[in-house]
Formats: sequence, structure tokens, C-alpha cells
Amino acid sequence: MKPILSKPQLDYMKAKTKFEDRAKVLEKKIEGTQKLKEISQEVMEELVVETGFHDAYVTLTRAEDELIQWSHNTMKHEKDYKDNKEAIDRMYANLGTNPEMRAQLIQLAMKVR
Repeated sequence: MKPILSKPQLDYMKAKTKFEDRAKVLEKKIEGTQKLKEISQEVMEELVVETGFHDAYVTLTRAEDELIQWSHNTMKHEKDYKDNKEAIDRMYANLGTNPEMRAQLIQLAMKVR
């Protein structure tokens, strides 16, 4: 039986898939362009926008933020949260400065049912 996922979880999965697809398209576009000319910063920026990679990145980041917020709100009803409220809230507050912690929290949020 398939697990039932929340809207933030579904949105994250969709955004991640689109981001990965756009990354592959960008990679192929870079390879093709390299054969014709040098890849300068300006050319790279054009390719990032042209392939939809930038939009996919923005969408993924928003989906991650919503997933993180949802997981924090969902967790507030758990006994473990109430017992460790200060430490958990501090962890969530510091996600902007710790990419590894952000990635771990996203992975954990995807396991919440």
C-alpha cells in the first residue's frame, strides 16, 4: 500500500523531479554549447534561464521551505517536541546557516506520515 503524503511532501517531490530534469537538460545544453564557444559567465546565465533550470531551482527552494515549515508545525503536537522544544526550535532557526542540517531535515520531513 502506498503511503499517504501531505501536500508539502507531494509538492517537494514534484519540484525535485522537475529540478533534476532541468539539470539534465542544462548539462546537455552546456555540452553542446562548449563545442561551439567558450562558456563564459554570461553564456552560463543565459543557458540557466533558457533551460528553465533557474525557475526549477526557485520552485524547489520554495517547496523545501514549505516542507520544512510543515514538518515543524506537524512536530509541535508530538511529546518529543514538547520535551525538547528549545533545542528543536533552535535547530529550525539555524537552517539558513547549515545546509547539511537543512538536507537532513528535508529527508526526515519526507518520512513523516
